[in-house]
Amino acid sequence: MLPLFHFVTMGAASSKALARHAVDWALGKKAEDVLVMDLREILDVTDFFVIATGFSETQVRAIADAIYDAAIEMGQKPLHMEGRSAGRWVLIDFVDVVVHVMLPEERDRYKLDRLWGDAPVVRFDDRGTEIGPSRSFLQGESDRKRPEGEVRNP
Repeated sequence: MLPLFHFVTMGAASSKALARHAVDWALGKKAEDVLVMDLREILDVTDFFVIATGFSETQVRAIADAIYDAAIEMGQKPLHMEGRSAGRWVLIDFVDVVVHVMLPEERDRYKLDRLWGDAPVVRFDDRGTEIGPSRSFLQGESDRKRPEGEVRNP
């Protein structure tokens, strides 16, 4: 019997691809300080955080909407999205990938990228080029793979 709340994962290759797409979609709306955190060895509830900064509530909403809409077009419906109406910090939860689009002051206050400081991080410039580490976990196949279809309990 499955638990009351369960979510089926998309597998490591798909979650990496979705994280990378989210970066591109955010950059398409001029997000800055975009990064991906690999949380697979730290958390059981998600594989990746994508964190991006928008400089107004309107821009934060536009970035979040672009990610949401493009993911839907790809067939990746988010579990939920919250914070859109306020536009200060929008969270889009795809289960294996959680996207955070934040104003600079929210990002400074909550410091998500420091909260899991031991997680591998890849940063991106405004063209989507990776800025370190030398071997990105978003490209390699040698990292731990979560089986597709694994049931995950939040």
